[in-house]
Amino acid sequence: MAVPVSQIPADQVHRQILAVLTAWGMAADLAATTAEAMVETDLMGIDSHGLSMLMMYETLRDEGQLDLAARPRVVRRNAATALVDGAAGLGHPVAALGMELAVELALGGGVGAVGVFNSHHFGAAGYYARLAARRGVIGLVMTSARSVLVVPTRGGVPMLGTNPLALAAPAGREPAFVLDMSSSTVAGNKVKVYDLNGKPMPEGWVIDGEGRPVTDAAEGMAYLFRRAEGGLTPLGGDESGGGHKGYGLALMVQILAGTLTGGALSVLRDRTRKTGEPDNIGHFFLAIDPAAFRPAEAFEEDLGTLLETLRATPPARPDRPVLIPGDPEAASRAERLAAGIPVPETLRALVRGICDRCGADYLLG
Repeated sequence: MAVPVSQIPADQVHRQILAVLTAWGMAADLAATTAEAMVETDLMGIDSHGLSMLMMYETLRDEGQLDLAARPRVVRRNAATALVDGAAGLGHPVAALGMELAVELALGGGVGAVGVFNSHHFGAAGYYARLAARRGVIGLVMTSARSVLVVPTRGGVPMLGTNPLALAAPAGREPAFVLDMSSSTVAGNKVKVYDLNGKPMPEGWVIDGEGRPVTDAAEGMAYLFRRAEGGLTPLGGDESGGGHKGYGLALMVQILAGTLTGGALSVLRDRTRKTGEPDNIGHFFLAIDPAAFRPAEAFEEDLGTLLETLRATPPARPDRPVLIPGDPEAASRAERLAAGIPVPETLRALVRGICDRCGADYLLG
């Protein structure tokens, strides 16, 4: 049965997130960065990574894994690279710092690469890639993941996280190109959104331990979070659909965001982690200044022409024009700024419970 949904203004959602983070003891500047990233994610239609993450953050806080008072610090830096300790804090502040530092390095020397270790979930990777594009720089973002949800090609049990990546590039007269994707067919939190809304999932998102598709969202949540077997498929689904490519992509992200930075491989960490130990999620940020290769204006002009050319592709169906990565998020942002962010009644009730427990004002109506 479908769940009733309310349209909540973005500034109201922002104030709600900020109220909870502040009640949890997060410093004002770090809470502001986090709330901004979370509400922007909801505005862009990525409901799985915004307001609805508060429940997981509360659990991590209550279990002693997440230090909301932590402040990230740079522990190693040279001309083109840096390493940042997330201090077991929430990932949004250290991710914003990591991307901004990579941009500064790129503007000074053409390229900047920043690794982060000892972090937690940072929301949507595309948010941080966009920070680079706004400053005229190409931004690439990758992160390992806490939850072990993805079944390797030919496997029956999950071994990897969704390991997302994002790339953004400034395009002059055109909106920036923004690719934001998981290396799994969908993010695990997408299943959560379908479950909260009482909707069935498309076939191919989740499989059981014998590789059979699961379409009931509640059953999908059980396979993701309560059962040892089954899980999300790699991008492409099974091997016949190219899932081995998604599996390889997930490993690439794990190498750069985890192995290179000192972040954990969660499936191994979970076997030895003691109560209260942090996730040690790793992130990777790469910034490239186009001006190091050619005049920046020429790069943006050519990229704008490329995007215009692709948008002009004759569509297979007149009512479904060809889009560019980033277009759906931009359209969602404009629509939700005007109409509000859709929040199902189930999520409102969960947020109310969080507010009751931490003493924050409940602001969602």
